[in-house]
Amino acid sequence: MKAVVMAGGEGTRLRPMTSSMPKPLLPVANRPIMEHVLRLLKRHGLTETVVTVQFLASLVKNYFGDGEELGMELTYANEEKPLGTAGSVKNAEEALKDDTFLVISGDALTDFDLTDLIRFHKEKGALVTVCLTRVPNPLEFGITIVDDAGKVERFLEKPTWGQVFSDTVNTGIYVMEPEVFKYVAPDVPVDWSGDVFPQLMKEGKPIYGYVAEGYWEDVGTHESYVKAQADVLERKVDVDIDGFEISPGVWVAEGAEVHPDAELRGPLYIGDYAKVEAGAELREHTVVGSNVVVKSGAFLHKAVVHDNVYIGQQSNLRGCVVGKNTDIMRAARIEDGAVIGDECLVGEESIIQGNVRVYPFKTIEAGAFVNTSVIWESRGQAHLFGARGVSGILNVEITPELAVRLAGAYATTLKKGATVTTARDHSRGARALKRAVISALQASAIEVRDLENVPLPVARQQTARGSAGGIMIRTTPGVPDSVDIMFFDERGADLSQAGQRKLDRVYARQEYRRAFPGEIGDLSFPSSVYDSYTGSLLRSIDTSGVAEAGLKVVVDASNGSAGLVLPSLLGRLGVEALTINSGLDEARPTETADARRSGLVRLGEIVASARAAFGVRFDPVGERISLVDERGRIVEDDRALLVLLDLVAAERRSGRVALPVTTTRIAEQVAAYHGTQVEWTTTSPDDLTRVGRADSTIFGGDGRGGFIVPESSSVFDGTAAFVRLVGLVARTQLTLSQIDARIPRAHVLRRDLATPWAVKGLVMRQVVEAAGDRSVDTTDGVRVVEADGRWVMVLPDPAEAVTHLWAEGPDDASAQALLDEWSAVVDGAGR
Repeated sequence: MKAVVMAGGEGTRLRPMTSSMPKPLLPVANRPIMEHVLRLLKRHGLTETVVTVQFLASLVKNYFGDGEELGMELTYANEEKPLGTAGSVKNAEEALKDDTFLVISGDALTDFDLTDLIRFHKEKGALVTVCLTRVPNPLEFGITIVDDAGKVERFLEKPTWGQVFSDTVNTGIYVMEPEVFKYVAPDVPVDWSGDVFPQLMKEGKPIYGYVAEGYWEDVGTHESYVKAQADVLERKVDVDIDGFEISPGVWVAEGAEVHPDAELRGPLYIGDYAKVEAGAELREHTVVGSNVVVKSGAFLHKAVVHDNVYIGQQSNLRGCVVGKNTDIMRAARIEDGAVIGDECLVGEESIIQGNVRVYPFKTIEAGAFVNTSVIWESRGQAHLFGARGVSGILNVEITPELAVRLAGAYATTLKKGATVTTARDHSRGARALKRAVISALQASAIEVRDLENVPLPVARQQTARGSAGGIMIRTTPGVPDSVDIMFFDERGADLSQAGQRKLDRVYARQEYRRAFPGEIGDLSFPSSVYDSYTGSLLRSIDTSGVAEAGLKVVVDASNGSAGLVLPSLLGRLGVEALTINSGLDEARPTETADARRSGLVRLGEIVASARAAFGVRFDPVGERISLVDERGRIVEDDRALLVLLDLVAAERRSGRVALPVTTTRIAEQVAAYHGTQVEWTTTSPDDLTRVGRADSTIFGGDGRGGFIVPESSSVFDGTAAFVRLVGLVARTQLTLSQIDARIPRAHVLRRDLATPWAVKGLVMRQVVEAAGDRSVDTTDGVRVVEADGRWVMVLPDPAEAVTHLWAEGPDDASAQALLDEWSAVVDGAGR
């Protein structure tokens, strides 16, 4: 005996879930509804099955194929146009005309005893047997009345409450004899209940109703879809669940990683190769699909999450459905009844209210409050670039596909045949993405010089030697699972705002240039880049007096690419150097603040015991440095900036120093004491670089370990800063602690406040209004200067839903009071 599975419906009431996926493929407990149906058929010996398909038919065919994986024989009957419930079965008549057959919906979840249904049909000698069940609310179904013998007396499709005369409804499951096809016209829409059954009853044909015991749920609405998941988990329906029940009601599929410190309250399901981090909380009736990542602090309750979804830290999902390949970013909140379609991006700290529908391929910007459905428009940010280039979570926001499109867009902004220099840090993620970038560049008629794994300053310097631009891929500092794709101009500096906008436009339009076969770019690997780089440093930076001073220093390479430069540098520099952590460690492409602090403490111990002049610790890509003095004490980054400023200004006695406006005003005192002048810049590295290129600039820094040595280059360069420091210390004959001691103490405090994107402009207007008649500096953000010299700065973050505040006073208490006062202003405006 054969079966017919009806899988052609559009499922319009289930949109946006069914906008890009046919209803039978919607997962219930991580298996398509139709797969549950097919397994039920197989359980009752119905292995030869015809599947009627119409809407997104190819997706159904591609998923189930010929049924071999299920141990079944599947064939397909394709409808060119909707033919109704009877017409679609008529379309498969050729395969069904020889024997009794069973018709079942591919989108209803049930565990009925089909064997008993078929027995009943044969015992009654029926032409058609309608499978019935009792439901509490029959309004959405066809009501059926049967007599004591089981013969159908009356049908009524989708009644009103005034028409309800029974709670026994038609489930859409039928057992039929082939003669029924004589009552179905071909190639026109025909329905069983509305057209065929009334005609059969009129002619007195034997139509029987079988009232089935067991579970049945027509998954036709979002509410019934979520209910079906809960019913499977509660074992109210007899279906197979893949995986292992590791504790009562907690199902975990093969390959899933669940941290012991994650909190699981069943019944719930975690799909294969999903990852649930420590501190995540999953509560009852939650279903997590395959390859889903649930980050620490996330909370899920009655949430249905489809495959390949990323759920960020501190996010909160309650009673919602999230489509496949969607990214839910940090601290996002999705309320009860909301549905997020496939391949969406929900920005951090955004809120999606209950019952909102977000259709596929939409972006919800960070901090957005969404209380109406997003169907056509995309409420997203238009710009790719943040403070560090194009940044995001590896294989979530930054994928190989994105890298290819970005590189193609960048190449399109350059001339055919131009040269681009590529580089990376020592992480596996950066290596994989760089290969994608190189392929896209070559395919766009660009010649590529690949430096492989080099420090960031080396990549910048090599780019400036004849390339039209460069691309560096590195792990985001302090965030091991994220990467930055950095774009350089022909000078090796970060791409200008104008260049970023141009790249943005090409990327948004997706108008990528492609090369003809003869134009495909070449790939070359320059040699001796480290010798070239260190030779250039030593020629441009004053190292006189170093050899005579007999300095001993300790250098910590942090197991990063900075260590690749040191062998060719230290011997030629003329210092006695002890190098530690020089080997590359792929597992640690960046370091957290705690790891960095621990490394500095250890460096200080070695410096003190070795009686070295000082110690320097590079960041993993050689862009920034941190210092410890001769006593082994850590010189904090903001103090290190003042120490180097004092040394440079004392030696040069004239010129300008480039510093961001967030730097302590003590820097002005130090510079003025030695006859130099501070030029205040914005907090953007681009602005520091711009000032660093000026002939009169003698020094620059950002107070976070980044230093500009203009005689070498106009960008941050940790190695150049180290060489400059060695020369200065050798010539002054002063220790770092002596220099530090002669500089007044600074009292600058910082605070970050969450601010939704929608109110950032309002916040800044309120700050200006609150400043009143006090002095206001708008170099970057708003800096308000009190009459007594205290100041506070309010700066909205360009890439995150955050506002930054800095305050400086004569002591910490005064700075703290100022910070509290203006935090209240920002918070008040943000509410």
